[in-house]
Amino acid sequence: MTLQLSPVDLLERLVGFPSVVGTPNGALMDFVVAYLSAHDVPCSLLKGPEGDRYNLFATIGDPSVPGYVLSGHVDVVPAQEPEWKADPFTMRREDGRLIGRGCCDMKGFVAAALAAVPALKQMDLPAPVHIALSYDEEAGCKGVPHMLSALPDLCAAPLGCIVGEPTGLVPVLAHKGKAALRLLAEGRAGHSSRPDLGANAIHALLPALTAATTQARALQAGPQDPRFAPPYSSLQIGTIKGGQAINIIPEAAQAEIEARAIAGVDPQSLLAPVLEALGEGVRAEWMSTYPALALDADHPLATLVAGITGQEPLGAVSFGTEAGLFQQAGVPSIICGPGDIARAHRPEEYLTEHELSGAVDMILALGRALAA
Repeated sequence: MTLQLSPVDLLERLVGFPSVVGTPNGALMDFVVAYLSAHDVPCSLLKGPEGDRYNLFATIGDPSVPGYVLSGHVDVVPAQEPEWKADPFTMRREDGRLIGRGCCDMKGFVAAALAAVPALKQMDLPAPVHIALSYDEEAGCKGVPHMLSALPDLCAAPLGCIVGEPTGLVPVLAHKGKAALRLLAEGRAGHSSRPDLGANAIHALLPALTAATTQARALQAGPQDPRFAPPYSSLQIGTIKGGQAINIIPEAAQAEIEARAIAGVDPQSLLAPVLEALGEGVRAEWMSTYPALALDADHPLATLVAGITGQEPLGAVSFGTEAGLFQQAGVPSIICGPGDIARAHRPEEYLTEHELSGAVDMILALGRALAA
């Protein structure tokens, strides 16, 4: 492989892999492994239980010394919106914009980390810099827990983790946690004129759905954390499916409910009233869960990242990341990456060349701070 790939070239290559959440990512990871190997950077490819998706962990420096993790996910959301002006998996360059699915969320940060590798290798770092790439973050952070369980075998306990989700390269100290629950009801079909001979699956869901709406209202009273918008934990019913026709008793129905928790609140606990209200013929399954992030403003990691970005940390953001899971695993974490979250999950998603180069500069500043 050619050693000299610019940040833009690397992003173009990464975008070219259609690593949509829930699909195989082996081709992309093989590319990253080949690139790192060309720079003599050891890495571990960690197969997930799905069998066709991988996490990757690489280390620049001595893995037996505590260092810092640069974390990013390589999966992207689907790109089926008709507003795309061209193939979303072929990156386009227009007026300083790098356009393609994942450019902003968050292959831009991954490209920046990879682009910084040659310079980091030359710094003779006394503390290592790790690159951690995960899969299926967009499905509720399903991939990274498998990597975190292997972390003690991969390196000394890290001093901190920078999760490069798009924040405009402003450090962010906190985000809410999330839990998602699917309810599935089984009934018995029949003609609506004889409800006594059937069992209405939609009706069976109603006690749990009522409990959900009651809990949603109750959460507005607190506890509250003014760093978040809204400042309280929240709960909503996101989808309801069921029934074939108005005159057929529905034999199956389902609903999906999510809870978002402020720091210090277990997101799964917010759904306890829903689980307690499950009636006969209704079962629940967890779709995903991840904890909130909360890093103290005076933590050494916050001071470090403020120094390498020149930006004072922001209290909180409303979207979730893998940072809470790193924190739960004992790794202090902060969010800081290029781009704007408002561009994510949208057609014509883009990152500017200036934002990409700024992310490379931040990572090189981290290396210089460690080497100082």
